[in-house]
Amino acid sequence: MAETIEIKEKILEAAIEEFGNKGLKFTMDDIARNLAISKKTVYAVFENKEAMLLELADYCFADIKKSEKAILEDPDMDVLTKIEKIMIVLPERYQNIGLQNLYQLSDKYPKIYQRVGTYLSTDWDATIYLLEQGIAEGKIRPIQIPVLKAMVESTIREFFANSILVENGIGYEEALKEMIQIIISGIKA
Repeated sequence: MAETIEIKEKILEAAIEEFGNKGLKFTMDDIARNLAISKKTVYAVFENKEAMLLELADYCFADIKKSEKAILEDPDMDVLTKIEKIMIVLPERYQNIGLQNLYQLSDKYPKIYQRVGTYLSTDWDATIYLLEQGIAEGKIRPIQIPVLKAMVESTIREFFANSILVENGIGYEEALKEMIQIIISGIKA
């Protein structure tokens, strides 16, 4: 059992690496080659690429939750910094791997696209907690949190729904940082 979990994690890690290299065009052959294992071994763990990508979405969002927890528990960050970081949390290993190409999911892998969308619109507890703390401390003005939530979710969905980032040469991480800066600082010069 532990061996199966270990090989599953290795396959998922290789998938992250291959996605960084080739976007969604990577194949199960690429993963097998990356790990120096047979394609049969990959298919023994995952029935097909879609099943592997569904598991990968869960795996990546579990990493994001770990990063959120670390932000919440960091005593060296003030509430504004925590809000900024938690709203765009992206573990280091997912940075610069071409997440702006995730818009391709909607056509090729609609189930995965839907799962990613579900993750984006749920589990705002930590963010809401920080926003309420920021309001209570007078660090941010009182806001309608559902409006902010809708703005962030809609923006991220837009990034995933079409090729706007790719067409404009903007990386996903760069877009997230710009989004949060606009939210926190506004657009005044």
